[in-house]
Amino acid sequence: MSGKADFDEQEWDAVLEGPTSAGVIVMSAARGGTFREAFAMAKVYAEARQEHGESELLDAIAAHRPEIDRTRVGRDKVEQHGLERIREAVALVDQKASADEAAAYRRFVSSVARRVAEAKEEKGSQGGVAEGEQRVLDEIDSVLSSSI
Repeated sequence: MSGKADFDEQEWDAVLEGPTSAGVIVMSAARGGTFREAFAMAKVYAEARQEHGESELLDAIAAHRPEIDRTRVGRDKVEQHGLERIREAVALVDQKASADEAAAYRRFVSSVARRVAEAKEEKGSQGGVAEGEQRVLDEIDSVLSSSI
């Protein structure tokens, strides 16, 4: 099993930022609902803490408060920058964790993004997810599946 000790400080920061980058990308895809969306992200982490013991890696990630990359990028570059952070994080996890842990990490990142998207019912949306949010969910899923 892999955990924080398997990563240097910079790598660990990237691994921690993968899930929150997914949430931030979704938050920036549609206007409004930021409080609900941030609460949804925090709730995914709290639920992961409740499932303690299934993955040392996820236990270590969930033990941290969700951290957001503080690099200042323009609103128009949030998606591009966030997807790159997710790509970097997944590559590190693939390199240093077992295949099962890497798959669990991907599911966690995807879960954070999906729950943020579903946090606020969008007008004219299908299943509560706005068109822009669905587009970025698809982009995130593409990054997560292309890394396999």
